[in-house]
Amino acid sequence: MTAATHSPLFPQVPAVPDSADAVLEGLDPEQREVATALRGPVCVLAGAGTGKTRAITHRIAYGVRSGILQPASVLAVTFTNRAAGEMRGRLRQLGAQGVQARTFHSAALRQLQYFWPKAVGGSLPRLVDRKIQLVADAAAGLGTRLDRGELRDVTGEIEWCKVTQTIPADYPYAAAKAGREAPRDPTEIAHLYAAYEDLKRDRAVIDFEDVLLLTVAVLQDRQDIAEQVRAQYQHFVVDEYQDVSPLQQRLLDLWLGDRDDLCVVGDASQTIYSFTGATPDHLLDFRARHPGATVVKLVRDYRSTPQVVRLANGLLAQAHGRAADHRLELVSQRPSGPEPGYTEYTDEPAEAEGAARRIRELIDAGVPAAEIAVLFRTNSQSETYEQALADAGVPYQLRGAERFFDRPEVRKAGLALRGAARFGGNDSRLDDVVDLPSQVRAVLSGEGGWTIQPPAGSGAVRERWESLTALVNLAQDLAAARPGATLGDFVAELDERAAAQHAPTVQGVTLASLHAAKGLEWDAVFLVGVAEGMLPITYARTDEQIEEERRLLYVGVTRARERLHVSWSLSRSPGGRHNRRPSRFLDGLRPGTTPTVGRSAGSVGGVERGIRGVDATAVPRRAQRTPARCRVCGRTLTDAGEMKLMRCEDCPSDMDEGLYERLREWRAVQAANSGQPDFCVFTDRTLMAIAENRPDSPAELSRIPGVLSRKLRSYGAEVLAICAGQELDDEIAVD
Repeated sequence: MTAATHSPLFPQVPAVPDSADAVLEGLDPEQREVATALRGPVCVLAGAGTGKTRAITHRIAYGVRSGILQPASVLAVTFTNRAAGEMRGRLRQLGAQGVQARTFHSAALRQLQYFWPKAVGGSLPRLVDRKIQLVADAAAGLGTRLDRGELRDVTGEIEWCKVTQTIPADYPYAAAKAGREAPRDPTEIAHLYAAYEDLKRDRAVIDFEDVLLLTVAVLQDRQDIAEQVRAQYQHFVVDEYQDVSPLQQRLLDLWLGDRDDLCVVGDASQTIYSFTGATPDHLLDFRARHPGATVVKLVRDYRSTPQVVRLANGLLAQAHGRAADHRLELVSQRPSGPEPGYTEYTDEPAEAEGAARRIRELIDAGVPAAEIAVLFRTNSQSETYEQALADAGVPYQLRGAERFFDRPEVRKAGLALRGAARFGGNDSRLDDVVDLPSQVRAVLSGEGGWTIQPPAGSGAVRERWESLTALVNLAQDLAAARPGATLGDFVAELDERAAAQHAPTVQGVTLASLHAAKGLEWDAVFLVGVAEGMLPITYARTDEQIEEERRLLYVGVTRARERLHVSWSLSRSPGGRHNRRPSRFLDGLRPGTTPTVGRSAGSVGGVERGIRGVDATAVPRRAQRTPARCRVCGRTLTDAGEMKLMRCEDCPSDMDEGLYERLREWRAVQAANSGQPDFCVFTDRTLMAIAENRPDSPAELSRIPGVLSRKLRSYGAEVLAICAGQELDDEIAVD
């Protein structure tokens, strides 16, 4: 199992290229176009397995090595710590040290910690790792009982609200508009969300979404801080751009300011996280927002055989919707392999046993267990496959469950290994062992109860053994890569991996949901449970939801390098009614079914040059804003703060001081009710602009920068009432 390339755990580090031109060696024509397009907006549409990470890391390295980009001025943003760590490693190998590669949250947290004392004062509130306990406490405070599933679902709704910048009062409307299946009555969830925000404020803590929200608020409200950040970072690269949420896009816009030195990389056909607020619209609208952008399409698939690629292309050929209109037609660059297999079983246990039997045959034929995966739609399906693999004597690991370094047995093992590294001379268990693997086995056998032979059966005991075995195997790999490595070196390796959430590879078959498999690949993939009601899932009803389920299957198919097996069962349990049928997504693709009338071929690879030096209005795009001018002297405004006030900083102000103070008092009440800082309702400059302009209609109010459509809906009536000199009822003001 690898994230991008098929490599050992401690691969031989290649020599650093000796020149900028050497960085470009080995790139295909489209990848080379990406690497050499160093100025202006660039959009890379990269299909599965087409080497997008290779292309963008070589782009950064080429820019740095050629002297066009300064390393400290580049910020590369991705979505997981592991992906960011992999990117940093590749850049080091290419001789481009000093480039920042971080997740959105990591980059924002770093800026927030640095600027908080200046922007707000004091220390940044404590960041909570997991919000689910806070949600449970908030529900208990309201007298609401949530079972485990409801607690998880309500927590997910709160996270969605925050990344889409939805306040508690707006949740029922926003959820209905987005077609979300609320786990409880929307009004009740709105109350839970508000109580959660109150509880955070009372305990002086923030969550991960707050990191982005507060960073956005600081950069919006403090022009001096925004300019300091923009002076530091002048060139941005965003990976997996199809997964950007509205909040992350807002943060990216603030980092950029009025510049366009941006490179984004994504694939709309791999958009599978819309339930978290992710949307491919930013990727699909990139050319409309940046008419001068260079668009490069990567379609040469280096991962999968032609047979796997043919199935993947066939899935998308039947797709509908906006993402389907921009799909890429992959072209395999690998030798021919076996055709995908399709098997129908009578029931789920028979399907699991059949998969386990085939996996056992592959392992006996020499395929490493770590290069095989079983992928399913929901985590609840894993138990049947755990038992079947255990019965067949096949080692396995669960992915997407608890993070490896957060597991109790791994934390306990880490403490034991750290103690042995420090005081090993006094540990009798280490008297007769000298090499690193033997030392690790001795410590884990004594403290963790690890045994050479795996325990019988499945479940928690087996998972615990697999975790400790992964540490033993990691020690063997480290000793092979670095002869003479000590127990202290091993502990340092564990600490580094824990910081990057880079879990060691468990030498077993991977069991994972399709969502958790994104970004990974294996030699052999078993897609199980591919039946109506499971894929697409029962609660996927709208056309958009159905199409996302199709994309989820597409992601599963494109995880396979050589072997792919698709299966389904006719009933859930032995003896049950055979009322299931294969997924509609397989119609016309599996043998014996009638081909569906397909769409025209998707986009082929190549480069589309941006339109430069022409009137941008000639390019279809969203409505263009006219230049902002001072309403006092008429000068064109470029400063964001002046644009918000709609006048030059030194031009006379005709602000109604009394109105400004009434707006501030009203804002304080709204902020307290929503559990947000004052500036998340309206910033001081926006209130000043309102007090200066004294709007008397929604249209006039909406023209004030900072009064977005959502805020106009939420606060417009009250703000206009205050501007008109009306007194708000206490009940209205609180609502």
